[in-house]
Amino acid sequence: MKFDLIIVGGGLAGAALAVALRRSALRIALVEHAAPRRPHGWDARIYAYSPASARFLNELGVWSHLDPQRLCPVSEMRIRGDAGGELSFSAYDSGLPELAWIGESSLVHMELWESLRRQHNVTLFCPAMPASLEVAAAGASLRLADGRALEAALVVAADGRESWVRARAGIASKVTPYGERGVVANFACERPHRGVAFQWFREDGVLAWLPLAGDAISMVWSAPDALADELLALEPDAFCARVDAAGARALGRLELLGERAAFPLRLMRVDEIVRPRVALIGDAAHAIHPLSGHGINLGFQDAQALAEVLGALPGWCDVGDLAVLRRYARMRAEEPFLLQYTTHALNRLFGRHDPALAMLRNLGMNLVGHLPVVKDALVRYAANGRF
Repeated sequence: MKFDLIIVGGGLAGAALAVALRRSALRIALVEHAAPRRPHGWDARIYAYSPASARFLNELGVWSHLDPQRLCPVSEMRIRGDAGGELSFSAYDSGLPELAWIGESSLVHMELWESLRRQHNVTLFCPAMPASLEVAAAGASLRLADGRALEAALVVAADGRESWVRARAGIASKVTPYGERGVVANFACERPHRGVAFQWFREDGVLAWLPLAGDAISMVWSAPDALADELLALEPDAFCARVDAAGARALGRLELLGERAAFPLRLMRVDEIVRPRVALIGDAAHAIHPLSGHGINLGFQDAQALAEVLGALPGWCDVGDLAVLRRYARMRAEEPFLLQYTTHALNRLFGRHDPALAMLRNLGMNLVGHLPVVKDALVRYAANGRF
């Protein structure tokens, strides 16, 4: 079977790329091992969707179809250091309707797939697993585990941090483990959060509370491995009390909603995001510490940029040509680099238990809080991916 491009991975980034090319003449194959499903209750995977991502999803016809009762706008973010540092960001002060939207992964994922199923130029191979990949000067060939063979001018790796396509294409990656895990859970709150997100840089990791629709929050605690084990082993009531105390009881008593989960944290950088016939997007191209809350937004911006490049090509152009793919690479050179190194530096800075260093980093946090121009620039970069 012949296509113009094959997208391996139907997660948020891969699905968004396919939908973004819905008006193109490109023939697209999307390979995914399992279709998304709506979990019972709250999804354990919660994302902070930036205004830029919301605009992109709106352009795809997805955002307006999401259940507004499952989305929460962030009006303010309050950050506390480990030695008296304080910093806050306000959507109102920055002239924005909201700093971000907090919502479930499956909420967006399901709607993207609804669009995919109706899309005339997409063939879904699901459930399906890739078995072999051959990349040659004239094109790429992907064989599935069930024996079906696909051919295309371009293969897009959207298959996550452990990308099978990236490995088969010979693109090297450098992984830096943090020795931490992100412990995630959702809670009902005693007091209303009023759209405020909280983040604490603590001696035992970075704790974030993200407001969910209604009086609920999603927690991400970037904790050292030993502490992560301890948190996961606690009884539900003890776990709630521990999280409540860590957040200085900012929202009163917490009640656990659903199950806890944890995932390892690491920085992952690749030598290149394009090669002849191959392009990487999303977590296959970069992995960052979750303290910035920008992982999925980088993936959406990757999808938007690659779709812009491919969708603008004349019909006679080769979508897998390296000169074409380098346009995409140039468009995505700045934002992932800045966010990767900024979050890595912050993690290392606050991970060192040195009293003198603690005083300096908290002083710096307070200083930024008194510089409106700097604060506004940071907010606008987070919202739009550019200053």
